Amino acid sequence: MSNAAIDLIIIGAGPAGMSAALEARTHGLSVVVLDEQASPGGQIYRQVLQADPRRRAVLGVDYVAGAKLAADFLQCGARYLPNAAIWQVTSQCEVHYLIEGRAEVLQGRHLLIATGAFERPMPIPGWTLPGVMTAGAGQILLKSAAMVPATPVVLAGCGPLLYLLAVQYLRAGIALEALVDTSHRSDLLRAWREIPGALRGWRDLLKGLGLLTELKRAGVQHFHGACNLRVEGTDRACALSFDSQGRSQRIRADLILLHQGVVPNTQVSWSLRLAHDWNEEQLCWVARRNQWGESSTPGIFIAGDSGAIGGARVAQLEGRLAALAIAGQQAKARPLQQALRRARAARPLLDALYRPLTPNRIPADDVTVCRCEEVSAGDIRSYVDLGCLGPNQTKAFGRCGMGPCQGRQCGLSVTEIIAERRRVSPAEVGYYRIRSPLKPITLAQLASERLSVEEPS
Repeated sequence: MSNAAIDLIIIGAGPAGMSAALEARTHGLSVVVLDEQASPGGQIYRQVLQADPRRRAVLGVDYVAGAKLAADFLQCGARYLPNAAIWQVTSQCEVHYLIEGRAEVLQGRHLLIATGAFERPMPIPGWTLPGVMTAGAGQILLKSAAMVPATPVVLAGCGPLLYLLAVQYLRAGIALEALVDTSHRSDLLRAWREIPGALRGWRDLLKGLGLLTELKRAGVQHFHGACNLRVEGTDRACALSFDSQGRSQRIRADLILLHQGVVPNTQVSWSLRLAHDWNEEQLCWVARRNQWGESSTPGIFIAGDSGAIGGARVAQLEGRLAALAIAGQQAKARPLQQALRRARAARPLLDALYRPLTPNRIPADDVTVCRCEEVSAGDIRSYVDLGCLGPNQTKAFGRCGMGPCQGRQCGLSVTEIIAERRRVSPAEVGYYRIRSPLKPITLAQLASERLSVEEPS
């Protein structure tokens, strides 16, 4: 055993993290991969090695494709630490984590952040009622425990994941009450400039068309251009009301799954004070990176959806490119860079087609935005009227963003609400100042923290 610094520490064992580990090991680097889950795969390939044939058939070929990647990763010689909760990361590539109740720290020469994405909040009236979940949460239950709804379900919002989950539920024999789509066929006209470039990613487009065809063939009630969404209920959700094509609609449902895309998980990159930019196409913050994924702090790289939303194929390629740069093998990158351009080709079209509606991101005054501290959009606007300039100040005005989720669920909404009220851009408003601990840690654990030594390959 040695106390020498590890060549590469990777946070996250999803497509980006696993691919980076495989590439780095090919070039002889020592690698440690930490992940909160109990097995590799990330959200996209969650529990893929444990999935039985029935679950694989339900989740589809793209999900099953992750099994080889996960199996190869486990055999590549990287040290893999599952069930590890990262509570602090430093700009010197120190990673502090909790595992089996112990606090340990790793020292690396390079760091790759591959923490993936989480769902964009969809703060509509009634979204905090029991019986309302995100589509991503529904898919997690399906992947990790084969749990499916016991009653008919309504899916509402926009984005490819909404269609994918609808098809997966159909394959699992779940009744879909309706698919309430906030995107409109006319959005294609607005996005027409992106179509020629997107044709280079024709395989991804065909997959999306295949999902829509499967839903239509199954006879799923599909509403387009839905707006003014509201979940009805007192003690729990009982119906979803909305307007579609000039008509008011109301669909009874005990379970409503909301979704309007995913956004990068930037908690670690913000805590490191890396440079970030507001991405107007994806309506979220993205960390500034060069072509290799290196951030504004030398030696710290970001790959996959934690950098910008691109999907599994993009994540794998970005992970490999980052590893090549860390290994000093940039000369071998040309085929990967060409493949990455093709893999990214359809993304501008998807971003334009499934752009979340403004009212579903910047809600009316009476809608709760910060669920942890029960702060409404109206509260936030009142803070601005009193002189609040940015999200971090809302903590002082009303504890917004100070709950267990540490702003993960409300951060983007708070930024956009303040920007709207101040009549400035989100870039000028900024984001929460994320600090350690990123995850809860006791004083006893902190006091007993020790350096984790690397095991020989």
